[in-house]
Amino acid sequence: MNLKSILKEANACIAAGDHEGFLKFCTKDTYWTFIGDRTLKGIDEVRAYMHEAYKEPPKFEVALMIEEGNYLTAMGTISLLNENSEWVDYEYCDVWRFEDGKLAELKAFVVS
Repeated sequence: MNLKSILKEANACIAAGDHEGFLKFCTKDTYWTFIGDRTLKGIDEVRAYMHEAYKEPPKFEVALMIEEGNYLTAMGTISLLNENSEWVDYEYCDVWRFEDGKLAELKAFVVS
């Protein structure tokens, strides 16, 4: 299975509100860096982040994916429900590194 297909399946889990389904696509020591914001180390920190940030499944649209070796770049828009129950739109560029077909590292550039 190519990396684009793996990310599409993982994203389908997020869209369905299935956090644990998404986490099955991640390595146990997955490492996420939200540039200029925070870093998550390990699957437990990612799980806690998803529980907090994705109380309502986010709405997202992937406009472009570029695959090269063990890396996949995805660009698009994501809408998250904020604490005032308002949807906020963001543009994003995610650079994923894969290990053995799993999401091992993320560098996320997100702009409102």
